[in-house]
Amino acid sequence: MWSTHPTQSCVVGTSAKTQYVTNTKKESLMAQPAAACVRNRLFTWESASLPTPTARSVFFFFLMQTLLDSLFINLAASLFQVYSGSWGDLEGVIKCQMEEAPHYDLGGEPRKETSAAFNKPTKGTSVEKFREMITDHLKAKVGDQANLADLATQVLSIADGNKDSHISLPEARSTWALLQLNEFLLALVLHDREHTPKLLGFCGDLYVTEKVPHSPLYGISLPWIIEMWIPAGLRRSMDQWFTPSWPHKAKISIGLLELVEDIFHGTFGSFLMCDVSATTFGYNDRHDLKVMDARHIVPEAIFQEVIRQQRCDVDEDCLYGADCLTSCDLTKHRCTTEVTRPNLAKACDTLKDYILRGAPSDMSEELEKQLYACIALKGSAEQMEIEHSLILNNLKTLLWKKISHTKDS
Repeated sequence: MWSTHPTQSCVVGTSAKTQYVTNTKKESLMAQPAAACVRNRLFTWESASLPTPTARSVFFFFLMQTLLDSLFINLAASLFQVYSGSWGDLEGVIKCQMEEAPHYDLGGEPRKETSAAFNKPTKGTSVEKFREMITDHLKAKVGDQANLADLATQVLSIADGNKDSHISLPEARSTWALLQLNEFLLALVLHDREHTPKLLGFCGDLYVTEKVPHSPLYGISLPWIIEMWIPAGLRRSMDQWFTPSWPHKAKISIGLLELVEDIFHGTFGSFLMCDVSATTFGYNDRHDLKVMDARHIVPEAIFQEVIRQQRCDVDEDCLYGADCLTSCDLTKHRCTTEVTRPNLAKACDTLKDYILRGAPSDMSEELEKQLYACIALKGSAEQMEIEHSLILNNLKTLLWKKISHTKDS
C-alpha cells in the first residue's frame, strides 16, 4: 500500500538550500496567466489530496518568485507556458501545461475541479498495481517493446521524489500526471543520451528542468513592425549572423543527427519529429545539442493511431504538428499512416543554412551535396532504411573528420 510518510512531492531537486529570485519589482500582465497556471495546480493538488498545505505554499511561493522571462506558446487545444528562474545554484526552467481555468460562481469563490490526470492511482492502490498501470500506459504509448519493465522501473524511481524509499499517493499521482506528457516520455527514453535537459523536480504535470544556456539553435528576434519589412532571403541570412564558430556548429549538428538516429528504431521503439524548427533546439556551453521543446516528438504508434482517424479531402488535411504530413486515401476519406518525409530529411533541412555558412572550402561542396541528398529523402525511414542509414552515417563521418583533430570535438 502507499506510504503514510509525510509527502513532499513538490520538491525541486534534492538541495536543502533554497534561493528565491529577488527581482520581483517588475510586474506586468504576463504574470496573470502565470499565477493562473500555479493556482490551477494548487486547486488540483488540494482536491486530489496531493501535497500538504505547507508543501503547496512553499512551492507556490517559489514559483511566484521565479516567473521571469515568460514565453507563451498558444496551441490549438491548450496553452503551454514556460518560465525561467533559479533553485539553489541551478538555473531552471518551469514548464506548465495549461488546462481549463477554475470556474467561479457568482459569489466569486472558485470551484475546485480535479483534473482526470490527478485522479489516478486511487487510494488503496498497491505499488505493484501502480507498476502495472505504468507498464500498460507505456505499452499504449510506444508499443509492446521487450524492455518495458526497465522503463517502468525507471518511472518508479523518479516517482520517489524525496528518496525515502517509499512512494506516497501524492507522489504517485504527480508522476502519473507527468507521464501523460510526450516531453517527459522522451526524457525517459533518452535518459542516458543527454539530448534532453535534466529533470530537476515536478509537481503533477508542472515540472522544472535545467536551463539550456543557448537557445534557439539559431535566429534573432525582431519587433514585428521591423519583421514585416524584411525580405525573406535577407531574414534567413540574418538568422545566421549570431551563431558559434563553424567547428562548434559542426558538433551541434552532429548532436541533432545523433538524436535522429537514437529515436529511429531505438530501445523503446520509433518516434516521429513533428516540429524540427530551430526554435525547438538549443545547446549548452560544451556545444551539446539539447531538445528545448519535445511536445511534438511523438511515439510512432501514437501518431499512427491519431492520424488514421483523421478525416480528409486533400493531403494537407493530414498534417500533425508542424511538419508530419501523410497522404489522404480518397476512397475512404481517411489519412494514411506513413509520413511523406522522414525525420532525417527534416533535420537536414533545418541544418542546411546553419552548417553551410562558414564551412571550410575544402569540404563545403561535398557537404552541400550530402545535405541536399538528405533533404530529398521521401517516405518513411522503414521504407528506405539502408539509404537513410547510409546518408546519416556519411554526414556524421564528414563532419567528425573535419573537427576530430581540434579541441572543438
